[in-house]
Amino acid sequence: MHHATPLINTIVGGLVLAFLLGMLANRLRISPLVGYLAAGVLVGPFTPGFVADTSLAPELAELGVILLMFGVGLHFSLKDLMSVKHIAIPGAIAQITVATLLGMLFSRFMDWPLLNGLVFGLCLSTASTVVLLRALEERQLIDSRRGQIAIGWLIVEDLVMVLTLVLMPAFGDMLGSNQAISQELWTGLAITIGKVVAFITLMIVVGRRVVPWVLAKTASTGSRELFTLAVLALALGIAFGAVELFDVSFALGAFFAGVVLNESELSHRAAHDTLPLRDAFAVLFFVSVGMLFDPMILIKEPLAVLGTLAIILFGKSAAAFIFVKLFGLSNRTSLTISVSLAQIGEFAFILAGLGIYLGMLSEQGRNLVLAGAILSIMINPLMFALLERYLARDDNDSEKDHDKIEAEVAQIPLEICHHVLLVGYGRVGSLIGAKLNQAGVPMVVVENTRSRVDALREQGINVVLGNAAKAEIMSLARLDCARWLLLTIPNGFEAGEIVALAREKRPDLKIVARAHYDDEVTYIADRGATQVVMGEREIANSMIALLQLEMQEAQPESCPI
Repeated sequence: MHHATPLINTIVGGLVLAFLLGMLANRLRISPLVGYLAAGVLVGPFTPGFVADTSLAPELAELGVILLMFGVGLHFSLKDLMSVKHIAIPGAIAQITVATLLGMLFSRFMDWPLLNGLVFGLCLSTASTVVLLRALEERQLIDSRRGQIAIGWLIVEDLVMVLTLVLMPAFGDMLGSNQAISQELWTGLAITIGKVVAFITLMIVVGRRVVPWVLAKTASTGSRELFTLAVLALALGIAFGAVELFDVSFALGAFFAGVVLNESELSHRAAHDTLPLRDAFAVLFFVSVGMLFDPMILIKEPLAVLGTLAIILFGKSAAAFIFVKLFGLSNRTSLTISVSLAQIGEFAFILAGLGIYLGMLSEQGRNLVLAGAILSIMINPLMFALLERYLARDDNDSEKDHDKIEAEVAQIPLEICHHVLLVGYGRVGSLIGAKLNQAGVPMVVVENTRSRVDALREQGINVVLGNAAKAEIMSLARLDCARWLLLTIPNGFEAGEIVALAREKRPDLKIVARAHYDDEVTYIADRGATQVVMGEREIANSMIALLQLEMQEAQPESCPI
């Protein structure tokens, strides 16, 4: 391997191996995350063969965290954030406290010093941003009440960890010299809180005006490259500025950059343009986590690894479940949040690294933190799968009543027939839906965005929440007796899969789909669409028709000779 290009080597080696093992994991019906982590182990320094650059990989992974949190911020308004503060703030602080105490108790059995146990417990107390958001995205929970609480909880954890990173050196000195809490510690705490408040205030007061204005000016140039570059520059620039100027984490800075852009009309375009980069760098995050793992610790210290894993999977999850239940929320919400937090990630590595540097954590402790992170991230998708089975089987009436209060409305097959089945209610779908409503045509909408579904239900429109590519979702929308199927989603290849599913169930159904490119038109038509509408062609035809009409109206009368 040519070592003069460590950045290229790391990106290529990590992504190629992650793709291969991710595909293998998918074939084995387990989460692709397991494949990405295994790829990291294989390119890490603890296994033979090619070794990626262990200093570059974490920085590349940090880019994934920044872009992912920016994307979440684009779909998460300040109103949503404030609506869960009464649960997220006390719940996250209490859960961090319990996990830290469990880590300190564990350290007593390991004969570690008190300071070592404190740092170890803090490392186990905070969940991974990337893992939690990936789990919520896959299950379409980000826009749900459960998802909002989990994300708010995550933001509070990030803020607590930012304070912890700043105060650790002073706190270590204080405990090391057995002195009372010093003035320096209180001063450091006040300065850190002040910086966080200053950053958030700056983003809300100034950022809400400047960020949308910059993107609007860039969009007006008509250059797609400049717009994408502006989105990346703002996301990365604000995240970097948050760290350098306010000592706030990259993730928190990027999140608020997205939040201030949320109210702009360009937020959906910004989210769409950054999606491929977010996915690619998120994969590198998991690869970089795998690179830190030394598999030999499973053989050398199996009981210690199991104890660490028990704190992560059961200790802090049970604490989160209890605290959410104390607020009167349902088992469905409590279990979802507790399972979401049953893993550790980015801040655990940062805290462990700082603990090693300050002499507050042993090498053994850091190895156990890394082992706990790897194993908990691998196990987390399995816990979500078990949770979904449990929730699907649970028919408790009181549970459903709780979920209605939380707007988690149970979906049942609609009593409707001879209707238009409209997939997607974005810019195109909403225009079609409005026309159908005006004409009194019966309609069912299939939409995977929670906020849109809630808005449609408030308007009395028949709607099913979910992905139309799934047979059970189309069954709920009564594909079996629909008259028309209209696909307005912008992804032509996803539309093709929906067409194939619908055509298999209903050979006689009239299907009209939307496409952007010639290859999408062919793809969708080959799968059985009755007609495929390509936006650019229809615009051209309409303009020509208007031109011909005006030419006819302007035709001069024949002059007599």
